[in-house]
Amino acid sequence: MILDFIKRRRAVFPVQYNQNPISKDQILQVLEAANWAPTHKRTEPWRFKVLQEESLEKLGSFLAEKYKATTLNFSEFQYNKLKENPTKASCIIAICMQRDPKESLPEWEEVAATAMAVQNMWLVCTELNIGAYWSSPGLIKHMHAFFDFSPGESCLGFFYMGNYDEPLPEGLRKSSIEEKTFWL
Repeated sequence: MILDFIKRRRAVFPVQYNQNPISKDQILQVLEAANWAPTHKRTEPWRFKVLQEESLEKLGSFLAEKYKATTLNFSEFQYNKLKENPTKASCIIAICMQRDPKESLPEWEEVAATAMAVQNMWLVCTELNIGAYWSSPGLIKHMHAFFDFSPGESCLGFFYMGNYDEPLPEGLRKSSIEEKTFWL
């Protein structure tokens, strides 16, 4: 049942990944699920850039150096984390959004559609026992210097993916749905 996968979905961070690669077929399954997200006026705003192997090292170096060049409070720990985390993943998918050039609907609807595409990706990762994590570092505003974007395209974050060994914790919510629902 889909509710079981929804309840099992977890953020699995790069430090938890093992070095077992994710197959191209699995990545394509994850991306195919994204393509079936709901989209108002069928704008299908999601765009994805898949990074593996050497491109993960390049991304890590770019993020670390951009952090060093733009931060006022430099931290060696943060610099190293930005540089190394991408190389711990088997795959990172840059989550991008292509704004409808006609602006026929509010931008938030296209962001929401892209987020729904990512939720579909995350659920397929759960089904495939692939760990995943959506990272939205402040440095994404500089990704135009790393990726070749189309006009109106922007990066909303990175979808880290990796295989993992340790069991994941049980899911928790701060309150029940009854406490968040008002019947009229």
